[in-house]
Amino acid sequence: MNSKMKRRMAAVTGVIVIVVVVVLAVVGGASSAKTVSVADAVDGVFGDRKIQVSATVVENSFSVKDNTLIFSVYDKEADPKASKQLRVRYEGGVSSTFGNDVVAICTGKIDGEGVLQCSELVTKCPSKYENSTDSLSVSRLMGYADSVRNKPVKVAGQMKEGTLGVAGGDRRFVVVDPDTADEMPVKYDGALSDETVEGSSLVLTGSINDQDVFVATEVALEG
Repeated sequence: MNSKMKRRMAAVTGVIVIVVVVVLAVVGGASSAKTVSVADAVDGVFGDRKIQVSATVVENSFSVKDNTLIFSVYDKEADPKASKQLRVRYEGGVSSTFGNDVVAICTGKIDGEGVLQCSELVTKCPSKYENSTDSLSVSRLMGYADSVRNKPVKVAGQMKEGTLGVAGGDRRFVVVDPDTADEMPVKYDGALSDETVEGSSLVLTGSINDQDVFVATEVALEG
């Protein structure tokens, strides 16, 4: 290859490299999300810009219908009653860890009504551990049901395989007594940590309602 041809090839290669760099920059810029607070998301004008908000789910603000989750979030360090709230809409599988007071990392775009149309949702909840000392077994609690109904108690048991669902329903999961196999449905709308899985040993705080469902106010891993 003569020197003229080498220079021509070098020039062509340089142009190709520049084009590739420009394309990657454009694609990367379009796909990256700007991290903003809830207040900025509510007040800002982001147009078609993708943003990411890391915030806390407002208690009892969520509903699930036809695989679509709608909820509100507020800035983690703010007062939930006094701070601004952002409405979020997410179409996709709802994680079993989602619930009240969970930290939700939402990525998407603000629509014309000020709702964040979320395309990516990640939830974060620290693990809670509690000693089972002074806790009732599922069997003993069921035996005491009439005398302790609607009264705060603590119960220990295992999450039954195949029963873990999402928050907001009549039943979140079933807790079972490992010694007797007695079962009790549990309603809980709070956040579950990633370490809480089917088969986990749990310590629950709450009460049995008139439908013999244990309404939990707190769920912790036995530790």
